[in-house]
Amino acid sequence: MALSPKLNMKQSQSLVMTPQLQQAIKLLQLSNIELSAFVEEQLESNPLLERGTGDENRRGEEGDVSLSDDSYNDMEFSAPAAATETMDAPDHAMDTEATVADRAVSAAAADVGGTVDWSKSSSSGGSFNSSGDYDAAANTAAEISLQDALTEQLAMAAPEQNERLIGMHLIDHVDENGYLRASLSDIADRLGVSEMRVESVLTMMQSFDPVGAMARDLRECLAIQLREKGELDEPMNILLDNLRLIAGHDLPKLCKLCDVSRDGLMVLIDKIKALSPKPGLAFGSSASAVVEPDIFVREKPNGGWAVELNSDTLPRVLVNSRYYAEVCALTDDEETRTFMSECQSNASWLVKSLDQRARTILKVASEIVKYQDGFFAYGIDHMRPLNLKQIAEAIEMHESTVSRVTSNKYMATPRGTFELKYFFTAAIPSLGGGELHSAETVRHKIKILINEEALPNVLSDDKIVDLLRAQGIDIARRTIAKYRESMGIQSSVERRRQLKAAS
Repeated sequence: MALSPKLNMKQSQSLVMTPQLQQAIKLLQLSNIELSAFVEEQLESNPLLERGTGDENRRGEEGDVSLSDDSYNDMEFSAPAAATETMDAPDHAMDTEATVADRAVSAAAADVGGTVDWSKSSSSGGSFNSSGDYDAAANTAAEISLQDALTEQLAMAAPEQNERLIGMHLIDHVDENGYLRASLSDIADRLGVSEMRVESVLTMMQSFDPVGAMARDLRECLAIQLREKGELDEPMNILLDNLRLIAGHDLPKLCKLCDVSRDGLMVLIDKIKALSPKPGLAFGSSASAVVEPDIFVREKPNGGWAVELNSDTLPRVLVNSRYYAEVCALTDDEETRTFMSECQSNASWLVKSLDQRARTILKVASEIVKYQDGFFAYGIDHMRPLNLKQIAEAIEMHESTVSRVTSNKYMATPRGTFELKYFFTAAIPSLGGGELHSAETVRHKIKILINEEALPNVLSDDKIVDLLRAQGIDIARRTIAKYRESMGIQSSVERRRQLKAAS
């Protein structure tokens, strides 16, 4: 068959991602602190951008930096639009308070937050200026922080979601020296759990590196390090209880209290001198360790929850279109006109992207609060199963959009500050099509059943399945085995052998 050139017509649809749209998508992934750093770069490179002060809506003050109903063609500014949403207890209805920026944003901004399928965006693309894409990692310290190190170890040591939530809350109260600066009773009250449960998680975390971290005082810090070395005996315990006498060089009294000779006492003191009183200083204090909440959740006086954006960390930006008009009127140079036109286009798009970003974050956060109101009201044990799809369907956006919004975003609540991703948990179906059960709740139930077992009634995986199904939880035996192994719990045969050996 002869080969010959041909012309064929083909009709197809595809999503074309402009550089500006790609940059707007990437803005969603940034926290407020990272966003402020990005905006600073834009302010330096774009002559039409100005930093807002929060007083832009006052007429006639400082000339061009004023906004009124008839001056939107001169300037636009980004502000925390729809910065507050409230949720009433009976029906969880949400009302959005509009700001003056709502009238300044054009309908084109809606595409940034709702109708575009962001799952098809590429990792490369253009930016608002010629300096390239904003790299959040370049704006943080390279060395790992103490909080990062503790978080990584917590993820491996705590299989249960509830334990990880308690652990993350404890990490938030660790200072740069490695000491826990919070009362366990206060943390327990805030999270709605028992103080014994918080102390159990703390005890587990005190085995993390660096040894001695998560201690509540100097004595506990030194005791943790000595216990790790196998040197925490009775004389050493007494010595730790009398550290003030070491500082006062009251050696005879210490010898009497510890019931050791002077040489033996010096050996104990040398062991203490070899320890680190500030174990946290072995790590750097990177900028990523500083957590500024992006959203505030507060309880309303009449019940329900109010969801607000943290406007203090949101950058405010002005677009000086008047300056653009003056420059274009004074020059005939085509290159200058093209440059100024690009600057105005990029600046306007940045303003609209910032506004839509704020709206999208607020929508997602409000839906999370709506689904997890039991957690806010009663504590960790009342968290409901939740996934990205549920939130995406509720706010009519794509799952990838919700995933970007929940990355590196933190919510300050009456129970503490949590990353948005912590509110998403897997679901276990119910018998008869009832309400789904959180996977973390099921893990907790399994752990309780096993902790309460005694000879000769050691529960097999099949027996646990029967007990959970009696509670309306539809779960398979292999799932029980998987959850049991993830919690470090041995099989029924091994548990029976251990119980017999202990009896």
